[in-house]
Amino acid sequence: MPMDRTTGELLGAATRHSGPRCVALGLVSVAATGAALLLPAALGRALDLVLTHSPATRWVLCCAALALLLTLLDACETVLGGTLDARTTAFLRRRVTGHVLTVGPRATARFGAGDLVARVVGSAAQAGTAPGARAALLAALAGPVGAVAALALIDPWLAVVLLTGAPVLTLLLRSLARDTSACVADYQRAQGRIAAALTEAVGGARTIRAAGTAARDTARILRPLPELSRAGRRMWRVQGRAAAQATAVAPLLHLAVVAVAGLLLTRHRLSPGDVLAASRYAVLATGVGVLVGQLSGLVRSRTAATRLGEVLTEPAPPYGDRRLPRDGPGRLELRGVTARRGDRTVLDGVDLVIPGGTTLALVGRSGAGKSLLAALAGRLTDPDAGEVLLDGVPLPALPRAELRAAIAQAFDRPALLGTTIEDTVSLGLASPARVREAARTACADDFVRRLPDGWATPCAAAPHSGGEAQRLGLARAFAHGGRLLVLDDALSSLDTITERQVTRSVFGRTTTATRLVVAHRASTAARADTVAWLDGGRVRAVGTHEQLWRTAGYRAVFGTAAEAGAGAQAGAQAGARTEAEAGPEARR
Repeated sequence: MPMDRTTGELLGAATRHSGPRCVALGLVSVAATGAALLLPAALGRALDLVLTHSPATRWVLCCAALALLLTLLDACETVLGGTLDARTTAFLRRRVTGHVLTVGPRATARFGAGDLVARVVGSAAQAGTAPGARAALLAALAGPVGAVAALALIDPWLAVVLLTGAPVLTLLLRSLARDTSACVADYQRAQGRIAAALTEAVGGARTIRAAGTAARDTARILRPLPELSRAGRRMWRVQGRAAAQATAVAPLLHLAVVAVAGLLLTRHRLSPGDVLAASRYAVLATGVGVLVGQLSGLVRSRTAATRLGEVLTEPAPPYGDRRLPRDGPGRLELRGVTARRGDRTVLDGVDLVIPGGTTLALVGRSGAGKSLLAALAGRLTDPDAGEVLLDGVPLPALPRAELRAAIAQAFDRPALLGTTIEDTVSLGLASPARVREAARTACADDFVRRLPDGWATPCAAAPHSGGEAQRLGLARAFAHGGRLLVLDDALSSLDTITERQVTRSVFGRTTTATRLVVAHRASTAARADTVAWLDGGRVRAVGTHEQLWRTAGYRAVFGTAAEAGAGAQAGAQAGARTEAEAGPEARR
């Protein structure tokens, strides 16, 4: 069955990863086939000796030894096959998971989180059987070939009779491979759609419960189920039809071989033992049922590997080898940046400069491109045109490690990764002392210390609200450090008092990092050194909050005129409080 280059390379790498086990499984399978081919000959010889009243003990013991050897080899084959499948599956999951994380949000945007999970879990498990299926198929092919050769040694006419059905069996197996491949592909695609819808529903379980739409969403999740059922039934029909055809052809060939052997027996060209051996070899040679099963398994594993290969074809972002200036202030610059999502241009030729050590708030209506611009600044995605520079160096020109060390980021819904709360803040990169200091800056230290096991509390067992989760995300960003801090709506779930305490650190002079903040509140924008107003995919204006407030369109971003006026007053007061708290040095 033809494979695309990516799939072939992936399966080749997986096979090389477990090369010794593949070789061992192949040798054990071939040895088992060899023992199975020797057994009929030994049985025939023992029968001839018994019928002639000659000593047959040695050949009977030989038959028993071959039967015992077959049992041992079968056990070894089962153990080797199981460990090989598990090892290969683990390799494929690591490979695909690593690539997905390297590609970043673009992989999720293309395939969807649920479909990616289905591929990494289900498709990888099926594709992991490919090396073992290859070895088993080799042994399954060796059996009929060896049986035909053995029949030729007993009498050439026996082999000729058997080979008359070879073209029919070949066409049968070829048709099986083609039809099974199409059915399995449809089946796995339907599985992916169900997984994607289920993941989306699990993430929005509270919304579904609150809206009372459980029945409708259940129907939406299971909508591909009829297609899944049709593909599954079609797959079983294909395999059942192949097995039925094999069942019809194989006994006829077997009977033909036995009939010719009987005729040769009457002419004294064969002994009774030869007839017995020929009958057994005919069974081995026409064992298409084994081939059908092995070939079907190989087709399923290759189809699953193709789905993994589709993920690997998504290109990973390139990295360079340039270095940031040692004493760079963290100046961020966007030059002619254009970014599209599907057919829509979200950002169109954006030019923006954030001087090092200053704070810029991004303001705009929903859909203006604020989060996308923040993602571009942190290189979570790349622009379709233009470039983003940090201290004069384009982000793609930086090595991965240096880029990630230079930029810290926090989001509106931070993922609490790691085993414990301390793990999720440090991510293995920050010392305990730095984690504690960052938590105090993010106002997270108090509630963490009240948890059952403090910083050692498992993430899954730690009760936390949306605001507490955001504070942990902020603490992670503060602990990370770097010369650029990107906050994508990372203050939205904080209460007013906590927000004021956190923004004192973000907008004050406690850090020298450049700060890019996606702002939805007038009070947040008022504390920034500069505000960039995004409108229609472009930067409509850049200035202080006070300067931009004179424009009605800017005020409208924060709500109605009355609400906006209240927000401006609150923002001005908050800005004055921040300045007073920062001290005389900040007011210079």
